[in-house]
Amino acid sequence: MGSATEQRGSRMVWVAIVGGLAFVALAIIFASRFGSDPTVTASPLRGQPAPDAPISLMDGSGEISIADYAGDIVVVNFWASWCLGCRTEHAALMQAASDYEAFDTTFVAINYQDDPKNAEAFLDELGRSEVTVYTVDEGSTTAFEWGVLGLPETFFVDRDGIVVGKVSGPVSYGLLRATIDKIIVGDAIDDVSTGDVENR
Repeated sequence: MGSATEQRGSRMVWVAIVGGLAFVALAIIFASRFGSDPTVTASPLRGQPAPDAPISLMDGSGEISIADYAGDIVVVNFWASWCLGCRTEHAALMQAASDYEAFDTTFVAINYQDDPKNAEAFLDELGRSEVTVYTVDEGSTTAFEWGVLGLPETFFVDRDGIVVGKVSGPVSYGLLRATIDKIIVGDAIDDVSTGDVENR
């Protein structure tokens, strides 16, 4: 019969082994769920016609509808000055809007639950894209139609006016490029999450 010290040592070894196995099991679970690919987040609009209710232009000059851009790929981005992720992605959106204009791709930026002065100051600071359509979601009705859960969120509409994908969280230029390229050639795209969305 071993001493108490030997028994304690044996128990500690088994505890270490069991703890190690539990750690490995958890690591496998998390790796399979959170690998290098972004997390898939379903959009109820996928495969449905894009909402086409009128949206007011930020400069007050009138209204537009997504249906106005029939035949174009349309990238619809919901943003606000209070959204840190929107600040992160702004340059990428401007660059992609410029680079893909020649491919009949229209970017529509929808300002959501924001103070108009703050929204203007955001664009004054970070820049305006000459080829982006800047709009404002009056009364949050547009965000409701699109099922927006927080900011930033970006939706992709194909040339037939069908919503084919969504990104929750900030978009990078690489993600925008890869997604639009797939739509151009007719490949399917995934809904992805790049990070947490923000709410006011």
